Amino acid sequence: MKVSVIGATGYGGLELIRLLHQHPFVDIASLHSFSTQSATLADFYPHLKNIVSSPLEQINPAEIINTSETVFLATPSGISKDIAAPYVEAGLNVIDLSGDFRLKNGQVYEKWYGKSAASADYLAKAVYGLAEFQQDKTATFIANPGCYATATLLGLAPLVKNQLIDPTSIIVDGKSGISGAGKAPTSSTHFTETNENMSLYKMNSHQHIPEIMQQLTSWDKNIPAIQFSTSLIPVTRGIFTTIYVKPKEPMTKKALHTLYETTYENSPFVRIQTEDTYPTIKQVKASNYCDIGLAYNEKTNTITIVSVIDNLVKGAAGQAIQNMNFIANFAESDGLNFIPVYP
Repeated sequence: MKVSVIGATGYGGLELIRLLHQHPFVDIASLHSFSTQSATLADFYPHLKNIVSSPLEQINPAEIINTSETVFLATPSGISKDIAAPYVEAGLNVIDLSGDFRLKNGQVYEKWYGKSAASADYLAKAVYGLAEFQQDKTATFIANPGCYATATLLGLAPLVKNQLIDPTSIIVDGKSGISGAGKAPTSSTHFTETNENMSLYKMNSHQHIPEIMQQLTSWDKNIPAIQFSTSLIPVTRGIFTTIYVKPKEPMTKKALHTLYETTYENSPFVRIQTEDTYPTIKQVKASNYCDIGLAYNEKTNTITIVSVIDNLVKGAAGQAIQNMNFIANFAESDGLNFIPVYP
């Protein structure tokens, strides 16, 4: 399969290139950037020297349509909605890594993202691509989930889908590495601000909240809201979510683990930890795994779920490739079946 990456110079685009480069059934036909064109991507990223020889090209929809079968849109939110249409209409596989097509209600998007929404027709066409629960694996226009949303939804899915928890009890404490903020530097991501520090940001206003709610309420319409907080931690990559919920009825640790193991028994990239073992960011670094640890406190009747992912892989490029694999009828793990980087 021939693919094009639009937004190749951002962190998400670079991860797509890294993963697609070793996919057994994919050839990268072209790489594109809005702001930069050059002889090769290695002109800007020396780690790609003698590995990726493709030039950085301007975005020409006609040429992309003629040379590629799949287009990855690794652009910031607010851009994909303006450039996706030619590729969708031409029948290409389109996988968008931004937030532009995740929310079905354009007014909700405008409220949380502060940008104009995509047209209702394209919002309706896009399929939300939470890979482990992707119902329509023939869909060719995919809205790839956000990183916090992926970790949170995979952590909650077994309990919520079976309506086993008090729907008013969901509390999510999410922590992200600096790369989650993107490549453009800001005062809050400056080394002197992030090193040896931890800061809360977007309290009750993170744009992944409505995305999470949209999916949760598709599983259980009785969930009215979630308490969701996000913090920046001094690591380059990773999402660490600690989720607290109260079950409707008391349950044993064994029953809790059995529920999760059964739910994900056919999901190659979700690994349930053994009892009393909790995952760390480092054990999923640069991989497409989501590792989940579970605890139950009988005294407080509280379940704690720890869900960790690499924000740039499972939270972005890796899951996008999972979705491409579904579309192309490749094995789900093709191009993704590698060991995490450790230590």
